[in-house]
Amino acid sequence: MIPRTPSIRVRAAAVAAAAVAMTLTLSGCGRSDAGSTATATTIDDDAATGVVTLWAPDGDATVLEDVLAGFEAENPDLDLQVTLIPSDQYTTKLKTAIASGTLPDIAQIYTEASLDMTSTGAFAPVPDGLVDPSTFFPAAWDAGSFDGSTYSVPWYTYTRVLIYRSDLAQAGGAVVPTTWDETIPFFQALAAGGAESGFGGDVGWDTYTGQNLAVFANQAGPGLLAPDGTAWDFDDAAVVSAIEYQAAPYVEGVSAIDTPQFLDAQPYFVEGKTASMISGPWVVASLDTTAQQPGWTAAHVGTAVLPAGPANGSGQLGGGSWVVNKDSGNAASAWKVVREMAQEDTQIAQFQAFGSMPSVVDAWKDPSITSNPLYDAFFTQLQDIEPMPQVPTWGEMSTAIGNELEAVARGAETAEEAAKNLQAQSESIGVGD
Repeated sequence: MIPRTPSIRVRAAAVAAAAVAMTLTLSGCGRSDAGSTATATTIDDDAATGVVTLWAPDGDATVLEDVLAGFEAENPDLDLQVTLIPSDQYTTKLKTAIASGTLPDIAQIYTEASLDMTSTGAFAPVPDGLVDPSTFFPAAWDAGSFDGSTYSVPWYTYTRVLIYRSDLAQAGGAVVPTTWDETIPFFQALAAGGAESGFGGDVGWDTYTGQNLAVFANQAGPGLLAPDGTAWDFDDAAVVSAIEYQAAPYVEGVSAIDTPQFLDAQPYFVEGKTASMISGPWVVASLDTTAQQPGWTAAHVGTAVLPAGPANGSGQLGGGSWVVNKDSGNAASAWKVVREMAQEDTQIAQFQAFGSMPSVVDAWKDPSITSNPLYDAFFTQLQDIEPMPQVPTWGEMSTAIGNELEAVARGAETAEEAAKNLQAQSESIGVGD
């Protein structure tokens, strides 16, 4: 499964990051034990040497060679060979390489689907002491855990928030919603302020629609999996309420069912065809370019954390992490490259070069990141995030969800019927254990 971020299709501008006005306390966050329990390997501080191959989807990694130029200068005997793969082909190519034993030394995996990769047994546990787990957002680090070990090191981390036209909100007297019950009135007020549609929803009706339901199901309480993680649990009143909430903008007529498609989302937003969306920080970073007007975003855009559901206001964990091939012929140098990419200074440089949101919490305190108050909501939401269902069949299940949600949005079936249909499909799909 590939997250719908700008690295999937043409990216108009860099991802931006949130302003930070607070210090995040990481103690007592309930994270899993640090590091790997399957290996006692440690990586020394000697220079990295030899050839190290690295694969990543096009997008954030396009600036890696520039970001790591200083590291490579300090390690002159290292030959780091970066291969960028089209994002819509990346997961398939990586799975093919796993099956055929042709993996590179280092590969990027999508954080929100990390279990699908780490459970294959193709990657080595993170060596003892390579990095300090407490420096990362807890959910980002924990996403790399499988069967008692940690297999990936976070690189960039993002989440999605409510992005809206602040000028149209003011014109329509809209009050930023903090709960589910307040969202439809907010969208209606945005329309009253001049928008054609108050909300630009995700109308792909595919795996990304399924990701959204996972967020809302977590906000409703139980999530989509049974408590022990061994089965899906769609036929639950709280999940039904999450389906109703996700479909409500279409049913209530405040969001079109067929538009905007992904690449149209930003132009529609700028033109006032839509007045809000739930998306990531790359949208905010891109809007001046879309509007062809410097300063347009600051004058027209607001952001807010997601409206809270009956149980909580948790959001979605997204991002990219690094794994190392367990059969790498140069594992020590590969891990040294990964360690460098996890350093605070390197993550700041990556942000400055491309806008990738750091996984290292303290990097968010850098002035290059704190200068834009529009991004406060992203940092706040990152402190309350949940991963996608951590089972290998999530990609297949999320696609089925997308199909059912479209039927509800079009009035072809009720939320209850969709939940029952999904429960029946889930019993054949299973959780992949």
